[in-house]
Amino acid sequence: MNPLRVWRALRRQGVLGINGRNADYTLRWNPRRCYPNVDDKLRTKELCRQAGIPTPQLLAVARHHFELRKLGPELARLFDFVLKPAHGAMGNGILVVRGREGERFLAAGGRSVALGDLLYHAAGIISGLYAIGGQPDAAMVEERLVVHPELAAIATDGVPDVRVVVYRGVPAMAMTRLPTSRSGGRANIHQGAVAAGIDLVSGRTTHAIQQSRPIATHPDSGEPLLGREIPGFKDLLSIAVRAADVTGLGYVGADLVVDARRGPVLLEMNARPGLMVQLANRGGLLPRLRAVDRSWQPDLGVDERLALGVRIAGALVDLRDAA
Repeated sequence: MNPLRVWRALRRQGVLGINGRNADYTLRWNPRRCYPNVDDKLRTKELCRQAGIPTPQLLAVARHHFELRKLGPELARLFDFVLKPAHGAMGNGILVVRGREGERFLAAGGRSVALGDLLYHAAGIISGLYAIGGQPDAAMVEERLVVHPELAAIATDGVPDVRVVVYRGVPAMAMTRLPTSRSGGRANIHQGAVAAGIDLVSGRTTHAIQQSRPIATHPDSGEPLLGREIPGFKDLLSIAVRAADVTGLGYVGADLVVDARRGPVLLEMNARPGLMVQLANRGGLLPRLRAVDRSWQPDLGVDERLALGVRIAGALVDLRDAA
């Protein structure tokens, strides 16, 4: 295919490219001093706690290798949990423990590990093995979230999440990432998870891809992917907007989970959100971001910004469908 024709087609669809994202959005709207608010998950969690935003419960932390001696007994008392790096990215270094079998722990995928294996993994985290830039990190232990019953049929061996792109405090686009056997139970698109775009108006999935190819059913269960209502979607959008406010960043991705017991909770924030959300929604971000610029006012409250984002998304989808 002619590259020039592809470029022109992407321009017509309003697709935001990586250079445009960096130059016009992340560099312009994300002050460098605020990056630690999202790159450090412990700091994000504390900011959310102060703002009353729900996050997974923090069970333990080890910031130095000598603290592993204290972490061991704390892990030994737990039945299920998530061990993860505070400065990780793309799901690297996350170890999910789903239960116990005597003295051993059952990790995602059915692997049985000993306490020593967990502490070895935590030592790697502290050494910066999974951290952005390889700097020394902290190993954090969180409660394990449980997949919501309404999403269980379209998630294999893991918990789906919802990514909301928030621009200038307005929700612009959203998708859900659904774990598969190919992704090893992780909600990571690049490792084989399914991405399904979500209509901001109805909260229902509209289009889905795996490995950049459209699909209509979940590759493992065969369950339909389109037209599914995301439970608690309005609350998810509200949490995403409020979390973006406390970070001080103007262009962010908020990752959330609908936990079966607690409902929507914020998992983490991303100052450099990827662009696959456009493919999942079969539409470009630029028309929505530009519409936000045209309508944005400094005194808009959370509810007004939520309504603005929904209104913009609805109008642009109507235009696309009418074309």
